[in-house]
Amino acid sequence: MSTAVLIAAVVGGGVLLVMRRLFPRREAAKLLRYPAGAMRGKTVIVTGANSGIGKALAGELLKLHARVIMACRDLPSAEDAARDMRREAGPEQGEVVVKHLDLASLRSVRKFCEEVNKEESKIDVLVNNAGVFQCPYTKTEDGFEMQLGVNHLGHFLLTHLLLDLLKASAPSRIVVVSSKLYKHGRVNFEDLNSEQSYDAA
Repeated sequence: MSTAVLIAAVVGGGVLLVMRRLFPRREAAKLLRYPAGAMRGKTVIVTGANSGIGKALAGELLKLHARVIMACRDLPSAEDAARDMRREAGPEQGEVVVKHLDLASLRSVRKFCEEVNKEESKIDVLVNNAGVFQCPYTKTEDGFEMQLGVNHLGHFLLTHLLLDLLKASAPSRIVVVSSKLYKHGRVNFEDLNSEQSYDAA
């Protein structure tokens, strides 16, 4: 089973919803099961893996014997999440590595990528999952509006700096987690930093 299919099924909460509508509950559950060891030998980076979708994905990948690199801003929270995932995964599991990554700091992104490029022989999957939403108007360390900086610019630089290693690890995958809220968004190129007008939503 291809890595792309596996990641798409695990990350996309919408997939489960569609399956429930198209198939009886039992049939949908069968379609989303993968054999133990399906990700053995694969290295997966998940940003924002200490909570929410990122944590759920990292936990499932661990059960499938992947080597999961949790890229998180809050290290204590990430360590707690890693302990939870190891406990839930049981005796047969992959490996968890916790690394600091603050997407609101391009300096942090560069440091993270330097470490990964130096320490990792390959990256099979990069999951750009972390994000912020409806935060008060603040700016990143580099002076960008926080939602733009974290959700877009930070992940763009992360992907760019890891791209050579991803290409060398082919067939590799880049997964970008989003939501249906994109339908309501628009880009004001005259005020990219939202300094003239800011709407948290």
